[in-house]
Amino acid sequence: MHEAPTPTYQAPTPAEAMTPGSEVPPAPAPLAPPAPLAPPAPLAPLAPPAPLAPVARPGRRGVPGWTWPALAALALVVGLIGGALGATLHEEFGGPSLGLQKSGVRTAPPLEEGNTSVSAVAGELLPSTVQILATSGQANGTGSGFILDSAGHVVTNNHVVTAAAAGGEIRVVDYQGRIHAAEIVGRSAVYDLAVLQVDGVRELAPASLGASEELLVGDQVIAFGAPLGLSQTVTAGIVSALNRPVTTGSSRDESSFINAVQTDAAINPGNSGGPLVNIAGQVVGVNSAIATTGGLMQEAGNIGVGFAIPIEQVKVTADQILRTGEARYPVIGARVSTSEQNELAGAVIDDVTQGSPAQAAGLRNGDRVIALDDNRVTDGVTLIVQIRTYQPGDVIELTIERDGEEQRLSVKLGSEVG
Repeated sequence: MHEAPTPTYQAPTPAEAMTPGSEVPPAPAPLAPPAPLAPPAPLAPLAPPAPLAPVARPGRRGVPGWTWPALAALALVVGLIGGALGATLHEEFGGPSLGLQKSGVRTAPPLEEGNTSVSAVAGELLPSTVQILATSGQANGTGSGFILDSAGHVVTNNHVVTAAAAGGEIRVVDYQGRIHAAEIVGRSAVYDLAVLQVDGVRELAPASLGASEELLVGDQVIAFGAPLGLSQTVTAGIVSALNRPVTTGSSRDESSFINAVQTDAAINPGNSGGPLVNIAGQVVGVNSAIATTGGLMQEAGNIGVGFAIPIEQVKVTADQILRTGEARYPVIGARVSTSEQNELAGAVIDDVTQGSPAQAAGLRNGDRVIALDDNRVTDGVTLIVQIRTYQPGDVIELTIERDGEEQRLSVKLGSEVG
């Protein structure tokens, strides 16, 4: 955020404050030269008061020197009031705002350092956790979410509200059982995230946002939500793994690729969109998917393998949505094989788009990507997930195998909406 520069004002100098004729007295009459030798007209420009008296302009005589700084200060105050009023009206009548920085998020740990009590975490987070009901005709979705900021925004999964995205109804149930109407501010199918504007929840405390980057495997975490429709449910577990490449969705167009936090805290259908919280009471992820014996799914029973979207990605996507109404994600402009039959040998490039960042960097069809910025790439999903941890405009280095030789290519990431 940039503060407007404070205007500085300078009082008029004594010379600027003089009136015509106040400094140089008229020449005595006896000494006046004869008219043929000293015409009055040529002497007029030499009189200093005339050009140095801006306060004596026609129609402005007698205006005190302090008037201009006072008027400028008044204009500044009016501008600030107008800006605040404009922001209020903008917020009241909808539309993108100025992002997370302006929406009143919390980041300080709500609990004392060294807390070990899950019940203390529950007491802190339950008032900030909500249940979400989305309906449209015969389609419906149910899930969870949490209060993001003091402006009445709620974060949840995209797949929770997809049923109502085309004109359906979204209702949010708070911790006291009150039902509120809500609408979608923006959503990202790519990251499986959505931001809602909810009526009447500004008095509810927003959840504090932490950092999944600070988690260690084995750290205690707590999952909140409404599994199977049972609102205000709390389950506890540990961080089982970090940076786990996970893809969810029933088709390529609906797939979300997540660099997930893995946990054994019980997550069931209805937990989607709820917060995963550290022992300090800060949200470190958004519950999104679970593994079953049949594979990764969003609708099945818990077997102790759940996945959450890291809060860092949530912050980036929510900020984009609040500022612009849409989310963007980084791309290289190439299609990669996601087949599981590659024996962890890297990601094979199937097709390079004309005019894309990949083509500009020299990537070709058939190249096998084996590393991104020195991080090993085992398959197509891993490559996609790693790329999506960066931001559009970032430059990444791909290590590829081509004709039995390794090469390094620098790619400046492009972006798409999704």
